[in-house]
Amino acid sequence: MSMEKTSAPAVEAQPVPKEEFVTAVGEDPEHKLDEEKLKNFFIGSIDQGTTSTRFIIFNGTGQPVAQHQIEFTQRHPESGWHEHDPMEIVDSVNQCIEQAALVFADRGYDVADIKAIGITNQRETAVVWDSETGEPLHNAIAWPDTRTKGLVRDLKEKPGADNLQNMCGLPLSTYPSSVKLVWLLQNVEAVKKAYDEGRLAFGTMDTWLLYNLNGREKNIHVTDVTNASRTMFMNLHTVKYDDTLLDFFNIDATKVKLPKIVPSSCPDSFGCLAEGTLAGIKIAGCLGDQSSALVGQQGFTPGSAKNTYGTGCFLLYNVGEKPVISTHGLLATIAYDFGRNSKPVYALEGSVAVAGSGVKFLMNNLGFITHSHKISDLAASVDNNGGCVFVTAFSGLFAPYWIDDAKGTIFGITQHTERGHIARATLEATCFQTKAILDAMELDSGHKLAELAVDGGMSNSNLCMQTQANVIGIPVDRPAMRETTALGAAIAAGFAVDIWKEFEELKEINQKGRMIFEPNITKEESEKMFNKWTRAVDMCRGWLDVGEVGHGDHWD
Repeated sequence: MSMEKTSAPAVEAQPVPKEEFVTAVGEDPEHKLDEEKLKNFFIGSIDQGTTSTRFIIFNGTGQPVAQHQIEFTQRHPESGWHEHDPMEIVDSVNQCIEQAALVFADRGYDVADIKAIGITNQRETAVVWDSETGEPLHNAIAWPDTRTKGLVRDLKEKPGADNLQNMCGLPLSTYPSSVKLVWLLQNVEAVKKAYDEGRLAFGTMDTWLLYNLNGREKNIHVTDVTNASRTMFMNLHTVKYDDTLLDFFNIDATKVKLPKIVPSSCPDSFGCLAEGTLAGIKIAGCLGDQSSALVGQQGFTPGSAKNTYGTGCFLLYNVGEKPVISTHGLLATIAYDFGRNSKPVYALEGSVAVAGSGVKFLMNNLGFITHSHKISDLAASVDNNGGCVFVTAFSGLFAPYWIDDAKGTIFGITQHTERGHIARATLEATCFQTKAILDAMELDSGHKLAELAVDGGMSNSNLCMQTQANVIGIPVDRPAMRETTALGAAIAAGFAVDIWKEFEELKEINQKGRMIFEPNITKEESEKMFNKWTRAVDMCRGWLDVGEVGHGDHWD
């Protein structure tokens, strides 16, 4: 019996250079950047992520010229807990800056030509410290941490819980910083004591880094709007801390020092490096990582979107200067604020819990491959998924489903099933969830996306990106230079110090060498694939009893 063909053919995808694509559809491909001049201007970017820290030095055309990366310790003191040592992260940033600066100098460049530095960071991770001594009072609680699941259940029963998302754009979950701070106040005596005595300082990772990089004695205590919008303390409409939100979490703003909220691009708010080879260089940009990736992808026009395929998968959709509160399972957030009397720009966001981590699962847990980049070759060893659908709900499904009682489930296994079929189904799982998010975004915004910009590790797979284009039915746009998260922070910093003086110039950065994946299957074939995925999602529900939901589960 032949297996049902439910996936795109394994023919090597042949993406089209974007220059050819835009000419074919009548767009103007002319570049406006003065490239020779901009090659002599440089911007540093601190990219402080969940598992590693990087410092990349870009030139004014958006190309990296030097970089260094350090992985740091992931701490899991209990099941579902995920912590970082705040001092280890500061040390990793300083080391990356020094090592990248050495590479920069070795390549014949002058550090005096580095005009500014930007910061991008893991967003909801919460840090607390003593405002008098500057010392951390606990490990940072990382954004994937799920120790607050019981607290979140209790908070959902409080009066006013149903109205929180209308104010701050985020639903109650273990995700935002707010519940992490509440947990620390309830469970760590040193944090509670500092709070009662009025010397507790709180911030996300950007705030902690800025406080330390400037020198603690300067007491720089700020955050940008994109990071503030992930705390649940900031009103999305006023872009200020909201007493109603703080009161809901029983946070007294007179007892805890909350960082001042400033625009993402500013020449004065973030201070400068106090020590090291680059001492004195101004920090002029700051963006949460997913917002930074949208900026790095030049998602400046309402209706534009980017999808970052990392450990998880995060899709941001620019909705313009007014927030759109989702009614279809998405989050509302601030995309960026470039100051200069402009208004903040908002986005809808959808998050897929498992993307690259699904590939690592096949590699580390099942031994399918020896290196993650070989997943594409394994998936291409078969013509289709062989009828297999892999719902990668390792700890439930995130946006737009929010199914807590699901577990990772593979449907359609037969005696003919090979490793390649499961590898292909793993890649397809992220593509299907991305389509579900885009469908929700279309319902929330009233507009259909014309094109999807992509970045992150899984975007390196031509097969995966071709599958993505086939599933969503629109072109997928992949840049040649994929360090878009770090680039976004560099763009914010460079704009603040006039490396780029006009907003239109920013749209021309990192445009060379982009490739377009166009759909190459019919709409009927695409719908058939997605309908099978939807059936699989419905069938994976209910694997956990109510008392088991979230117990021992975490998706970091």
